[in-house]
Amino acid sequence: MLFALFLIFVIVPIIEISILIQVGEQLGVMTTIALVILTAAVGASLVRSQGLQTLMSAQQKIQQGQQPGQEVIEGVMLAIAGVLLVTPGFVTDIFGLLVLTPVTRKLFANYLLSKMIVKGMSGGGFHGQSPFQGGFGHPPQQDGDIIDGEYSNKDHEHHLGNSDRQESKDDEQSTKH
Repeated sequence: MLFALFLIFVIVPIIEISILIQVGEQLGVMTTIALVILTAAVGASLVRSQGLQTLMSAQQKIQQGQQPGQEVIEGVMLAIAGVLLVTPGFVTDIFGLLVLTPVTRKLFANYLLSKMIVKGMSGGGFHGQSPFQGGFGHPPQQDGDIIDGEYSNKDHEHHLGNSDRQESKDDEQSTKH
């Protein structure tokens, strides 16, 4: 993790600066600055339109009673693409465009979705299944039947007086714990 942060905050800016200098020498300073501004503007526009499409797709899945796992991941990836495209430099623009392109974004999202497996928890949980399986109201299948609930005896409370009813509730609470 420390190495990844080192790459992001030290190595990538050094590479970006060196490429910007080389492009500036070839095309001129003003052309290079114009290219950086142009890629940021086009990238922001594309992220906005792709984000709206992803949001509409997620809403359709929700209306169909399905969980929009893929769309949520793609939405996060679009936010990352936006940051990469707005960041000055050509290397970050290339990675931003890779994430922004629907085909490669879906590949990345499918890969990330396949890696998102929830580990089993003691006392319940998904037991190694993806949290995006099933749909709303349809939890992932578990081994065995687990029934959890509370009850109260309405007939017993109806026949008791007010003071007896409170004592009965206190007795029920003490036996549950």
